[in-house]
Amino acid sequence: MNASHWNNGRFYNPNASAPLRSFWDLLHWLCHRQPGPWPEWIPSSPGPKPPERVREGELRVTFIGHATVLVQMDGKNFLTDPIWSHRASPFSWIGPKRHRAPGLRFEDIPPIDAILLSHDHYDHMDTPTLLRLRAAHRPRILCSLGIGRRLQKLGFDAPDELDWWQSLEFAPALRIHCTPAQHFSGRAPWDRNRTLWCSWLIESRHGNVYFGGDTGLGPHFAEIARRYPPPRFALLPIGAFRPEWLMGPVHMSPDHALHAHRILGARASAGIHYGTFRLADDGRAEAVDRLRALVAQSPMPEDFWILKEGIGRDVFPNEQRHCAQEMMAWLPRRAGDEMR
Repeated sequence: MNASHWNNGRFYNPNASAPLRSFWDLLHWLCHRQPGPWPEWIPSSPGPKPPERVREGELRVTFIGHATVLVQMDGKNFLTDPIWSHRASPFSWIGPKRHRAPGLRFEDIPPIDAILLSHDHYDHMDTPTLLRLRAAHRPRILCSLGIGRRLQKLGFDAPDELDWWQSLEFAPALRIHCTPAQHFSGRAPWDRNRTLWCSWLIESRHGNVYFGGDTGLGPHFAEIARRYPPPRFALLPIGAFRPEWLMGPVHMSPDHALHAHRILGARASAGIHYGTFRLADDGRAEAVDRLRALVAQSPMPEDFWILKEGIGRDVFPNEQRHCAQEMMAWLPRRAGDEMR
């Protein structure tokens, strides 16, 4: 275990860009909230059934909702922080509830080879969904330190538990790296920061994919950029950011996500962690509207996408990819009609 982020039985954020707020700050916010608008329910239709696999060199992403994304690359299928439950809670009758259905029906997801868990908060580590996935797909599951024993209690055999900067060979052409995030953990008041939080990077010779999980903007992005080539695609959280004085250390705003996109040098990025659960004071469309405005006002072209729930997108066809990686790795391009 790396002592740089572990002390006296708890994990912490080394060199955080801002300190996490106290209980009294949280109480002040709860007493003076100014929440933006959310509809009770957003009608939607599930997206089409994805292909069972994509070929080597191909990359397809399907935004299912919140931080749940189906990543299909090099013949393998990954799910990030899967949640199909109605509430992000240990209870069915209380806790943050969905304001829209998942973008894909559970029965339409293709065979899942691996699940990437960023941390143990209920909106990212949903027990009922994990049990359904175990029964239907028997996936390999990758998690950060301390979460493995909880997964074993759910019946997952030998989950892959990694510390920051550790990695494993997932397939002959794929290596998965556990990378840092700036956040916190806990599923009850007494277990705060007993498990580690993280982000993930899937390394492929055809281009890497980065999943930011749940994080504030911090120095870890520069360190990730120093250690790895610019990602072919990055999934970056943009929601649950207001009030920024409280949420900023642990949740990126759209401004921060765009800055992280530039630091990483991502060929393209897409926003996640918005529009499904009401977790902070930003309105349902606030993160998307703000990101659109930032991209439109940017003095340089930006390739930062807002993906429609349930609609799979191919990321840079093969005939464009190698040229794009070599020539544009450090110059993101404008999304234009990618923004919806």
